[in-house]
Amino acid sequence: MSAHISNVRTEFDKEIIDIVDYALNYKITSSVAFETARNCLIDTLGCGLEALEYPACKKLMGPVVPGTVVPNGAKVPGTQFQLDPVQAAFNIGAMIRWLDFNDTWLAAEWGHPSDNLGGILATADWLSRNAVAVGKKPLLMKDVLTAMIKAHEIQGCIALENSFNKVGLDHVLLVKVASTAVVAQMLGLSREECLNAVSLAWVDGQSLRTYRHSPNTGSRKSWAAGDATSRAVRLALMARTGEMGYPSVLSAKTWGFYDVSFKGQPFKFQRPYGSYVMENVLFKISFPAEFHSQTAVEAGMTLHGQLAAKGKSIEDIKKITIRTHEACIRIIDKKGPLDNPADRDHCIQYMVALPLIFGRLTAADYEDTVARDPRIDTLRDKIVCVEDPAFTRDYHDPAKRSIANALTVEFADGSVLPEVVVEYPIGHARRRADGIPLLEEKFKTNLARQFPARQQKAILDVSLDQDRLESMAVNEYVDLYVI
Repeated sequence: MSAHISNVRTEFDKEIIDIVDYALNYKITSSVAFETARNCLIDTLGCGLEALEYPACKKLMGPVVPGTVVPNGAKVPGTQFQLDPVQAAFNIGAMIRWLDFNDTWLAAEWGHPSDNLGGILATADWLSRNAVAVGKKPLLMKDVLTAMIKAHEIQGCIALENSFNKVGLDHVLLVKVASTAVVAQMLGLSREECLNAVSLAWVDGQSLRTYRHSPNTGSRKSWAAGDATSRAVRLALMARTGEMGYPSVLSAKTWGFYDVSFKGQPFKFQRPYGSYVMENVLFKISFPAEFHSQTAVEAGMTLHGQLAAKGKSIEDIKKITIRTHEACIRIIDKKGPLDNPADRDHCIQYMVALPLIFGRLTAADYEDTVARDPRIDTLRDKIVCVEDPAFTRDYHDPAKRSIANALTVEFADGSVLPEVVVEYPIGHARRRADGIPLLEEKFKTNLARQFPARQQKAILDVSLDQDRLESMAVNEYVDLYVI
């Protein structure tokens, strides 16, 4: 006895059609989105330049086969590498995500939409260099900013109501889908080819989140986005050759994504695609820390000053209570040994202990040389997290989108410091006026890590001027970053 299974191919799933039609046809008119995208661009590249100071990141840079140079290939900022667009996307994507310091989007799913820049910039640079080589016009940086806005929007709007982490999948799945859509558009694919490409991204086996959580937290979380955005370039290039797509990849009974990986539930959507995500994206400005901890670290810095003012030390502390939101507890509330930097930058107790002890939290503070200080683990053991349902509601409220944390310090002598509450981190859209000058200073600091003064100035002169940046050829802008 056998069941009849229809072999009639359906139209493409509406979710895929909506992504492709947005990527191909939607015109971005928001000046706020373009200005935020420029700030996102410089912040993201700056994060990559800082990551190049870490050997664990730098060893992953370069071609798959050492010594390979691709004529008219995409260049990797801060290096001398010129690579094919797939490997260049991996390089750029890995370096910008390495230190967990680029932008963030928090909703039912979390993620870092600027991860898509790896595929976007590599593809735009490669296309531009090949165009110039045959006497054609290159792409402009406005094209890059436009692709960034659209990739942010695709990733972020799907994330608003759909939790991939609750089924064990990593958010880099959304990087792959968003990058595939915008790269396909940049490559000039037809609508049918773009549909094929995006369907291929959903067909892929998706990354498990296990490398972000105990007991397996490890460095793959730092290059997973590079892997995703480079895979997107690969899939878009395959679609350009005429490779077929899979129209009901999401909805197909038994074998589609919904039944296999999403507990049979279709995606939900809060809003149509526009420019909302870029306009409201969260910048990590002050601390290279998992974003759910940003306000807790900010509160910790305040308490560090209060300890000194009260004549108290961390040895006097009996208990620290972090009043927080559910997502924070699920991701970074962590006890026990921390085995590596990736483990430490996903532990809220560690990220709060550092500012309380030292009055700082930098990327270097996750390294073994700092982590072996016994005071850190002693203080970690005194820190507990409790969920405040109101904080959780405000976290999901589209009108607020807060990431609140509140810290209370109790001392052995029975005294208590007033609770320090921070609802919105410095990188939140509600604090743009305070945050952007600090973001620009962060960029300047990161440029100085890699380039001499004249080169720093050349990059800054263009990067801080919206009109000049938008009208600059992509290959010329990337050349500014070549060592």
